[in-house]
Amino acid sequence: MLTPTSTRCLIPVYDPRGDLGTVATPLAPRPKTLHGLRLGILDNSKWNANKLLRGTSAVLGKSIMFGDIRYYVKHSFSKDAAPDLIAEIARNSDIVLTAIGDCGSCTSCCIRDAVALEQRGTPTAVVVTTEFVRETELQRRALGMDELLPIIIRHPVSSITDAEIAERVEQICAQAPAVWLGRRLDRANDHLSTSRDADAVATGHPGPDDEAAFNALAFAACQP
Repeated sequence: MLTPTSTRCLIPVYDPRGDLGTVATPLAPRPKTLHGLRLGILDNSKWNANKLLRGTSAVLGKSIMFGDIRYYVKHSFSKDAAPDLIAEIARNSDIVLTAIGDCGSCTSCCIRDAVALEQRGTPTAVVVTTEFVRETELQRRALGMDELLPIIIRHPVSSITDAEIAERVEQICAQAPAVWLGRRLDRANDHLSTSRDADAVATGHPGPDDEAAFNALAFAACQP
C-alpha cells in the first residue's frame, strides 16, 4: 500500500507565453537637414508636457527654419494614440516630437506612438525622464525597434518650476536634432544617464539582468 511519504505527485507546469519573438523593424529614413521640414508635436496630456513641447518648438524655431509646426494632443496618456491620429500626424509631418514619458504607462504609450510614426516613415523624437529609461529600453525591444533612441531629460517633470522647465527644454533641444537626423547621441557628458539602465538605452545594448523583465513585457505587449 502506498503511503503519502512514498508517493510523489508530479504536476506538469507549462509556460503560458509560448514562443516569444520580435520582428526587427527599421527606423524611418533620416533627412539630410531639418530646414524646411514640417514639425509635428504630439502632446500626451501629462502635466507640463505642453510647456515642454511648446518651449522646445519655440527655441528650436530660432535656429531651424521649419516649414510648418502643427500641434496635436491625445487626451489619455495611458493609451496609445488612435490610429487615425497617428495617420494624420504622419501625413502632415516630416518629423515629430512627442512627450512625456515620466511614469510606467505613459512611457510605454509614448514609445508605442513613436514606433507607429516611425513605421509610417516619420522620424520621431520621444522624450522620457531619467527614472524611466529601463522601461523605455524594454518597450522598444518588445516592439522590435532597438534603434529608437529617446531624448532623456531629468526627472521629475510634473511638479517643477518654470526655471526647471526651461532647463528641461534646453536638454530636449540639445538632443532632438540628433535623433531626427540619425546621429549618435553622446550621453557621456550630459550628466543625465548615470545608471546601468540609462547606459543601456544610450548604447542600445541592454544588460543581462533585463532579460526576465523583457520577456514579461513582450508578453504584455502582445495582449489587446
